[in-house]
Amino acid sequence: MEVLKQRSLSNTALQPDEPSHLRELIESRDLLFTWVRREFRVRYSQSVIGGAWAVLQPLALMAIFSLVFGFVLQVPAEGVPYPVFSYVGSLAWTFFASALTFAIPSLVNNMSLVSKIYFPREILPLSAVLVCLADFVIAAALLIPLMLLSGVALRWTIVLLPLIIFIQILLSYGLSLIGAAVNVFFRDVRFVIPLALQVWLYASPVIYPVGAVPESLRAIYFLNPMAVLIDSYRRVILFGQLPDWGWLGFAAVVSIFILILGYRFFKRAENRFADLI
Repeated sequence: MEVLKQRSLSNTALQPDEPSHLRELIESRDLLFTWVRREFRVRYSQSVIGGAWAVLQPLALMAIFSLVFGFVLQVPAEGVPYPVFSYVGSLAWTFFASALTFAIPSLVNNMSLVSKIYFPREILPLSAVLVCLADFVIAAALLIPLMLLSGVALRWTIVLLPLIIFIQILLSYGLSLIGAAVNVFFRDVRFVIPLALQVWLYASPVIYPVGAVPESLRAIYFLNPMAVLIDSYRRVILFGQLPDWGWLGFAAVVSIFILILGYRFFKRAENRFADLI
């Protein structure tokens, strides 16, 4: 908070619409890291098990999916134990869903700051995405013992994981910028997000393999970047395969496009935030 006070005093002459927004965001990295630490502490303060909640969410999804889809419905898992198969999908999906859930209302939830102090407002959704990334890393630590206990070997292709995570961050942040800006004008967004995420979950291979999608529909199915990313996670973590570079490249292009579009939309709408919040 001290960093924020210092910036508010030193940047009173900055114009919100000047063309150096990206440089300003980079220069504000100290504020960003301060805000990420604050958000992480606030999220788990007065919590009995603290950061363990980051593990419990994908773990609970894995348990439910394993019971319903793995045991009852006998959904195939492409040769690996279904709990491990579903945990990898749940990890990626929980990161994505949590990032949107926390980042989109971040402006409205910090209305006292947005309406009174000038700082790069895009820091708020970005910090929410980065806190969810920290949760993702914590939850991912459970994956290795889970794989070893299930007899799934570690593969060298796991070194490609940072690339897939980076693309997912671009996608999550781009969508968060659009959603956070629209949420300032239309609070209906907070009701739309849970519904949209539920539909999106079933449109992504979290609980079933990509092989269950008919070959004739595969091209349409992979227009969904999360379908490509979750499939890529499983390829490099569980199967020792390279990602489908063509589709992963497509997902990267879509994510970058959404990020550029979201950032420009956010900065154009930013001037009206203080009046509406």
